[in-house]
Formats: sequence, C-alpha cells, structure tokens
Amino acid sequence: MYEQISANKWKSGLILFVFVCFVLVVGYVIGRSLAGPSNWYAGLIIAFIIALIMSLLSYYQSDRIALAATGARPVREGEYIRYKNTVEALSIAAGIPTPRIYVIESPAMNAFATGRNPENSAIAVTTGLLERMNNQELEGVIGHEISHIKNYDILLQTMTMVLVGTVIILSDIFLRMVWFRDDSEDSGGAGIILALIGIVLAIIAPLLAQIIRLALSRRREFLADANSALLTRYPPGLASALRKLMEDNRPLRTASKATAPLFIVEPLYGREGKRKRTSLFDTHPPIEERIRRLEQMYEGFVPGTLGSGSSVEWR
Repeated sequence: MYEQISANKWKSGLILFVFVCFVLVVGYVIGRSLAGPSNWYAGLIIAFIIALIMSLLSYYQSDRIALAATGARPVREGEYIRYKNTVEALSIAAGIPTPRIYVIESPAMNAFATGRNPENSAIAVTTGLLERMNNQELEGVIGHEISHIKNYDILLQTMTMVLVGTVIILSDIFLRMVWFRDDSEDSGGAGIILALIGIVLAIIAPLLAQIIRLALSRRREFLADANSALLTRYPPGLASALRKLMEDNRPLRTASKATAPLFIVEPLYGREGKRKRTSLFDTHPPIEERIRRLEQMYEGFVPGTLGSGSSVEWR
C-alpha cells in the first residue's frame, strides 16, 4: 500500500511539472510568434498574469462555487448523525480539522470534497448514498474524501484547472491576433514556419491540456483510495462501496462537466443510461481497476479486532 501511495505521489508531481512546462512552452511560442525573437518573453508574461488572476479567484472561491453548483446544503442539527459521526471520527484519525458537512438531495449515490486546505474544507454526499451504504462502506467513502482534503488534492485540482484555462485563453488570444498580424514583421521563412507552429499549437494545446489534467485527476483517485484503506484500516469497505456505486444507474442531475472531476465516481451519464466513459477524457479511472487494487491490499489483513466495525486487523 505504501508503495502505491508513493508511486502515485511522484507520478502526480511529474505530470504537474510537465503541465507547467507545457504552459510555458505555449506562452513562449505564442509570444515569439506575435512579438518577434527580441520580445519572446511577452507570451510568458501574459501567461503568468492570466494564471495569477485566475488562481486568486479560484483559490478563494472554489469551495463555495462547487457547493452551490451541485445544490449541496449544510446538514442541520440533529439529522444524519451517522454521517456526522463518521466524518468527525475519520478527521480525528487523519489529524485534520472536521470539514463542513453537506448533503445533496438526490437518489443517486455520490460524494465529493472541496476546499483550498483542511481548515477551509467541506464534504458533500448524496442522500441516496447515505441511505444505501452500510457503516463500513460509508467509512470507506468518507475516508476517500478525507484523504483528498489531507493530500491537498482540491488545491491541486484548482491549479490544473487554472493551467487549462490559461492555455485556452492564450490559444484564443493567439488565434484572434494572428489574423491581424502584419506579414512584414515576419523574418523570412523562419518567421512563417514559427507562425505555422504557433497556429498548430494554439489549436491542439487546449486538447492536450485537458488530457494532462484528466490524467492527473485519475492518479489522485487511486491515491485517495489507497489512503482511505490506510485510514479506515479496512480496504473491503471502500471496495464494497465502489461496487454499489458501479451498479447505481441514477444520474446526479446537479452535476456538470465542470464539477464531475470532484466526485468519487463519474456522475454523468450518456443516453444509454451508463456513465460516460472514454479512454482519454474520462475524469475517473475505471471502477473495476480501483476495486482490483483495493483487493490486492486484502492480503495485509488477518483476523482480529481493529477497524471501525470490522473484523480484521492490519498485519
């Protein structure tokens, strides 16, 4: 388990590093194409300013936007006691402040966490999930979301969204300005070639940025699964919860493409009534693969008494 957590961390860091480098390359090519060789840094400056503005806005308002967009409401005093106790107990075990607790009135089963840090975090689950999950399954789901908070995954998700937005804005600026560019500014054939490279990059950059972002999101889901198993000390709980989530065919109508990556499983459905899935643009790894990895952790358990409500013990 620890090897899986370590591998996911460095792979996520590598993907984020490549993502940042990609944004800088886009800024450099666009800047040099528009401003010429002597002002190649113009694109980098524009990229930095746009990213900074978007970062500040998303950093301080991301949790409120996500909760409002999904229709989540705060849990009132005296309701959903089991849910509240589970969040409090696992927060203590993880060593973080108890997140704000929300519910989404929906028969669909799903959950997500949001917030820029553990001190400003929130967890939201659907009423359908609370009704159909037993104690061990609910602990597995909450442990997954607590792990996202503890690992600052929401902040990382915000960062990648900002980078994607920066690439899209830069590409749009370039494609709009290239048509008004004076061809006399080109430095011969080299200038034309560079301009063509810039056009091609501006067209494919948003697509590549989205692919990198989704790859990073899938890595963080595997890491949160492993951390949940470590936190609850009972991998079968989350594995069982994922099986129920996989079988659930109720769409979460308040979810959107923008909020889909936040949820524990894909909340959107196609016309055939199944979760939308593609090889490159899936916001989550296959549930079957997540269950398989959790099942590989079962070998670390032997009969005992540890684990909340479980009959297993960590070896």
